[in-house]
Amino acid sequence: MARSVVLAGTIRCEGCLLPPRWCVCRALEAVVTPLQVDVLLHHREQWRPTSTGKLIQRVVDGTRIHDYRRGVPRVPASIAEPGRELWILHPRGEPFATIAATPPDPARVQVLLLDGSWNEAGQMLREVEHWGRRVSLPLGGTSRYLLREQQGEGRLSTVEALMGLLAAFGLHAAGAQLRLHFELHVYATLRARGHKSQAAEYLGGSPIKDALPDLLARLMEPRPNEPSPPRPPQP
Repeated sequence: MARSVVLAGTIRCEGCLLPPRWCVCRALEAVVTPLQVDVLLHHREQWRPTSTGKLIQRVVDGTRIHDYRRGVPRVPASIAEPGRELWILHPRGEPFATIAATPPDPARVQVLLLDGSWNEAGQMLREVEHWGRRVSLPLGGTSRYLLREQQGEGRLSTVEALMGLLAAFGLHAAGAQLRLHFELHVYATLRARGHKSQAAEYLGGSPIKDALPDLLARLMEPRPNEPSPPRPPQP
């Protein structure tokens, strides 16, 4: 069985929430996009290292996080930005294909991402779905987010949904940069958990293998042996 190197009480980076040994916060430049990105973050996600909403906040320039707690009311003005059309991404929304005939300028779009479990995202949607335009994307395939169970074909993580939106708008450079951040985070987390074989398999199909060889080499370096704790004096 793999030995997890993330122990209870371990010091974590305040950005990526990984132990300093695996911190990837400064590995890549920020993602710049004309979209305004906002994340409605379920309060249970706040301290989960696996939250891709927190990942988006860390790596996408200008992202704003809004804490969600059931029973605490919010008003659209607390999130909606003047001069932009608010889109709420969800599989039950209007297909992007119906919008693509006359696609809006992404610089005039604000996207609200719902970050939580599938049940939590459904709960959040019921509270905010009338704030803007519900939009669904043609997302399919298997998630590359191996840190949680996605529960079904086409059920992708929050950050993968954002990558899908960037692709739909033709913002391919920003999407490629975001994918590097995402897959590096997944890989580093697998390594931090001690899942070396799974991490190696993941790396084989990832663009970070060719894009970040020097960084990966540093992450793969063996740790120096830690000194053994002193023995208590013999009576």
